[in-house]
Amino acid sequence: MGYWDLEEGKDCVGKTWITTKLGTAIGLVGSAYHLVLIQPETSLEALTRAVNGTVTMASLGAIFGVTTCLSAHVRDAPDDPTNYFLGGCASGAFLGARTRSVVTGTTTCLGLGIVAMLTKVGKKEGWRLSGEPRL
Repeated sequence: MGYWDLEEGKDCVGKTWITTKLGTAIGLVGSAYHLVLIQPETSLEALTRAVNGTVTMASLGAIFGVTTCLSAHVRDAPDDPTNYFLGGCASGAFLGARTRSVVTGTTTCLGLGIVAMLTKVGKKEGWRLSGEPRL
C-alpha cells in the first residue's frame, strides 16, 4: 500500500510511517552526496553529518505526515488541499527552528506548504508531469 492508497484523516500512523520512511531515504541519499562532495576530516565528522542530515529529513517527513493527517481529521475535511499546506508549513517551521532562523522558517513554510498543496490539487485533478498529452 502506498501513501495515496490510505484514506485521508483516518490512518495517521500509516501515513506518518510512509512519510517518515521517505524522508529517511531522502536524508540518506542527500547525506551520501554531501559526504562525497565535501570530504569530512574525520570519521566522526562524517558520521555526525550523515546522522544529522538523515534525522532532520526523517523528522520533516514525520512532521508532514502527522500534521497533514491530524489536520484532515480535526477539520473534518479529508480532501482539502489546505491540510497539505499546513503539513508543509509545519515542516518548514521545524526547519527554521532547527537552523535558528526566522527567515528560513518562513520561506520554507511557504515553499513546502505551496508545493504540498499543489501536489494534492494535482493528484485530485489528475495532473500529469509526463506522458502523451490528453486532448
